[in-house]
Amino acid sequence: MDSRMNAWTWGLLVLLGLIWGASFFFARIAVQHVPPLTLVFLRLLLAALALHVYVAGRFDLYAILKARWREFLILGLINNALPHALIFFGQTRIGAGLAAILNATTPIWTVLIANHFTSDEKLSPAKIVGCLVGLLGTIVLIGPGISAGGEAPLWALMLPVLAAISYGFAATYGKRFRDVPAPVTAAGQLTASSLIALPLSLLTDRPWALAAPPLEALLAILALALLSTAFGYILYFRIMAAAGATNASLVTLLVPPSAILLGVLFLGERLEVGEFAGMALIGFGLVILDGRAYRRLLRTA
Repeated sequence: MDSRMNAWTWGLLVLLGLIWGASFFFARIAVQHVPPLTLVFLRLLLAALALHVYVAGRFDLYAILKARWREFLILGLINNALPHALIFFGQTRIGAGLAAILNATTPIWTVLIANHFTSDEKLSPAKIVGCLVGLLGTIVLIGPGISAGGEAPLWALMLPVLAAISYGFAATYGKRFRDVPAPVTAAGQLTASSLIALPLSLLTDRPWALAAPPLEALLAILALALLSTAFGYILYFRIMAAAGATNASLVTLLVPPSAILLGVLFLGERLEVGEFAGMALIGFGLVILDGRAYRRLLRTA
């Protein structure tokens, strides 16, 4: 493990896992009262405003936004607006824990997409095995939906997976922002994605005609936007600065347990044996993709 992963950094990583796992919990509450596309818009808009306040015009924020607005629109679409919408629509029929497990396949799709579209991130034997194991876990999870033997419909199970694929494309596309300060990239993509979500919300949901959501839904929306999105991005970038992107990516393994725990404690959710098996396979696949556990075994052998 990187020596820079000290106790403080590990604490931040665990906190981020809890915060991002909680996003599925907050979304499950809010989506029962607010249509998915309107929920996407509110999440993105509030988070974008919070990040603009945080950046406060530093890092040449507005000059970069003006110069690269087309790229931010694409990144905002595939990294925020589209995947959030897919997850929220899926969560109208599936729980927070299951949605988080399915979305945890993001690194697997990222590896496959990067292999096809980049020249510097090709598949290795370990990556191939990790992808196959993770995909097997995904099949275990969506299998009941395919056979119509499970409680959740197949379309609801597939939407978080499609969101994970969208995140995979975003991770590859996002490499062009390496020269942009991370807080600017976050603020830029959230600003662009909120502009994308606004007309969709107005045209499909007619939010002015909706009944006012209850207090619990309003609090969930605020927590989703300010805690899980705006603060989550700030925390993620701080971990990356302290310990590097590879160590920061370990948060992927921490998100599903957090979402599952919150769903069980507060929403009355429960996972079946097959769903735990699917989560275990996906987690094992991610560990193989990470590669560090295998390299440690080689060093100690």
